[in-house]
Order: sequence, then C-alpha cells, then structure tokens
Amino acid sequence: MYTKIEEIIKETETKTTVFNKLEDWRGNCFESSSCKTLEFIAFARAFKAYIAKKAKLNNLQLVNVSTGHFYLCGFFFNPRSGKYAYFSTSDVRYSRDAWWNNVLIRTAQHDKDWTGGGNQYTALVGIGEMALRLTI
Repeated sequence: MYTKIEEIIKETETKTTVFNKLEDWRGNCFESSSCKTLEFIAFARAFKAYIAKKAKLNNLQLVNVSTGHFYLCGFFFNPRSGKYAYFSTSDVRYSRDAWWNNVLIRTAQHDKDWTGGGNQYTALVGIGEMALRLTI
C-alpha cells in the first residue's frame, strides 16, 4: 500500500521524459527546478555523447565539458593546431530548441577561457565543422 508521498513520487517518475537519441529531445519542454532534474541529466548525457561524436568526426577533442544549471558548456581542442573553441547552450528550459538551433561558439586561448573571442552561433548539427574552422 502506497502512502500519498510514494504515490506522488511514482507519478512524477513516470512523467519524466527520457529519450535515447539527442534528436528526440527536440521540441521537449523541460521541467524547471531549483536543482538539476533527472530529465535534464538524461538530456545532458545524450548531448555530451552527440558532441563527442561531432568532435571525433572532425579530429577534435572535447575538453572540460560542464553541465551547469540547465545549460552545458565546454571546449573543443584541435591537437594539430593547439587551439581551442568554447561552446555553450542557453538555458534549455526557456528557449525551446535553442540548444539545437543556436549554440554559442567562439575561439578561446585555453580550456578555462570563458570570455574568449567574438561570439558566433551555429546549429548543433554543424558544431564540429564550426569548431574545426575556429581552431585551424
């Protein structure tokens, strides 16, 4: 027999959206919270896997990838040139699909340079190519 609290927890758990492929997260309306939700943690895992593939396809390395409070950021490193590019998503709760259509990317001096060069934006599907152009 469930208590009322257990019923609420069970109901909440069944409503949490989890998709396996990053593309499936498009159009998702993320739950807002004062702490990271299970939904966002699952999304962040898929996002990191996706950009890791984009980095590898362009002979880049991912460095210092961070999961913030409903956003992600990190650096691409080009081992051939020794140059970095910083990327960051906006808050996924308030700009639906901005994490897919409009990712900030710019040059960086090192993997702790969050102020770097001029801001540019790219769709996530082209982030690997854009990072390569910025780090040549």
